[in-house]
Amino acid sequence: MTAPEGPIAALADEEAWYARERYPDLLGAGMAEYFWARELESGGWELCEYGGSWPQQARDSLGSHFRLNAQGAGKEGDANAQRRWNAAALRMDREVVDEVSVLGERFRIVRAAHFIRSGPAGPEPPRPTDPDPAEVGDGHRVPSRTKGFVVDPLTGTGMSDGILKLDLLPMAPVLKDAPDEMNDEARAAIHRYPGGVLLPAAFVISARVNGRWGFHQPGSIYSTPQGARDSLAFWLRVMGPFRQRMPEEQKAEYAAAADRLDEKRSNVVTIDGHRFRITRVERLVRIGPDGPELPRPSDYDPEVPVEVQTRQLREDGVVDADGNDLRPERPDPRADELRRLWQKEEARRVAWRAARRRARGADPAADPAPAPAQAPDPTPAPDSAPGRGRP
Repeated sequence: MTAPEGPIAALADEEAWYARERYPDLLGAGMAEYFWARELESGGWELCEYGGSWPQQARDSLGSHFRLNAQGAGKEGDANAQRRWNAAALRMDREVVDEVSVLGERFRIVRAAHFIRSGPAGPEPPRPTDPDPAEVGDGHRVPSRTKGFVVDPLTGTGMSDGILKLDLLPMAPVLKDAPDEMNDEARAAIHRYPGGVLLPAAFVISARVNGRWGFHQPGSIYSTPQGARDSLAFWLRVMGPFRQRMPEEQKAEYAAAADRLDEKRSNVVTIDGHRFRITRVERLVRIGPDGPELPRPSDYDPEVPVEVQTRQLREDGVVDADGNDLRPERPDPRADELRRLWQKEEARRVAWRAARRRARGADPAADPAPAPAQAPDPTPAPDSAPGRGRP
């Protein structure tokens, strides 16, 4: 543990200490998160920019990194390096690989466990010192705090983070209805990876339904509180009404709730018997003698490498040898409806942003229109799963 580096770090350390009193319960928070990382000669492992909700997403990202390296080597005229990087990329497309070395560099898929603090009033919201620089609608524009983060147990931490790490390392959250192997692997990880490093905090949306807190949009995680608020506002205006086929009066109530969320930059909103809260997530990477923890065999991993998936689709008659979709096109009026709602919301956001800039005396056309908070999908997973992965 080290002394805080400046007044802001000291204040953050103090807030972390008081959070132990207000939110005394540390609970496992659903699924883990996965990154690819590169081992550094100076020590530690450097993380990639974004994490995935399951291991194959991180593997696919690593394969893309290898292809970019191959392109760079080709431009530099290094045929050997280009061949080696391309071979590594092809391997990631065909095999389930969690560690690989290329041209003396060592890469690994890294697992980060999620935890939430909770108390009598529910899960912990963002802290005042949590970085939250983006304006409303621009949460996605903030650079990831994990890009370039070095996982190194020798790096010093503040007192409160050090104590939190000591609290988390012995934890092996046991899920009531989970398979035995999942809980056995969680217990074994304590001994195989006795050290650990805390990543920058992230944020999710929690929902209280029928007196119980659960995750809204399970698997979605955001690097800033505003990113989570933007996603919740989009759900209130578009996805929630669309999926639940709300009448116009109810749609207006949900849109008004989203307006309140935008205007106040609040971390809590209540609508129609549901209470939503922007919730702070602690992330821990366990460390062993050989480096950070890899994915566990029992971790949720629904996807297969891209070439395996393509071969399966060919065998099932879904695509032809060239990858063309053989399924007949079927008009989907629901998809067209969602597209119209999406475009309407984008127009509203552009107008809202311009009005805000005019109110500040700025040029309303100076900034580009904000990009969508999430891609439209008429058939995604359930939005709220009360009791599933309960914080």
